[in-house]
Amino acid sequence: MQERDRWGGLPVGRREFVAGSLLALASIPSRTAAANAVIGAADEVRGMVSRKIGGTNAPIRAGADIMDRDFIITGEQSFAALTLGSDTKLLLGSQTQLLVDSFIAGQGGTIELGTGRMIFDRPEGAPKLDLALRTAFGMIGVRGTKFFAGPNRGAFAVFVERGAVDVTGGGVTRRVGAGEGIDIAAPGAAPGPVRRWGEARIREAYESVGVR
Repeated sequence: MQERDRWGGLPVGRREFVAGSLLALASIPSRTAAANAVIGAADEVRGMVSRKIGGTNAPIRAGADIMDRDFIITGEQSFAALTLGSDTKLLLGSQTQLLVDSFIAGQGGTIELGTGRMIFDRPEGAPKLDLALRTAFGMIGVRGTKFFAGPNRGAFAVFVERGAVDVTGGGVTRRVGAGEGIDIAAPGAAPGPVRRWGEARIREAYESVGVR
């Protein structure tokens, strides 16, 4: 399936993304995990998936270790399924950039979604993590167990399948629960109203990450 948009017409560079996240960084507890520690593995890789090392891209194949501070990139029409710790799944769609800023199994950490779209999935009943997802559009406090984040229908969207997340942008925080979604029109804007998503939009968002 062809992707319907690329950041909803709102391209964001790496430098702008990081600058827009500085305020969010101040509110996230520091972590003591050693940089470059093995924190997970690549379960499935389709197409071109790589990690940036010293300005060059090194291919990632299925079974490869995922390291703390890895900057992971998927190419066009590519997909990656990662496991962090024992049971935290990250599904990355095509043309996605993700930085695992810090992660400690069973505790949490921070990840940054630079461009593209992803699905976060953690089994029901698993212990809750203190994990934050930073984006140029705001910060997502992970309270739920499965959610989508990325461009959809002209905005940056978050949809929660199970559990709940707190979406913060433009000084406003909204709780998004199971079956609900929210849109952020532009970096720095406040999240829009929380709404129930229909089956068509849910399917469209998931298919954009390669999940059918």
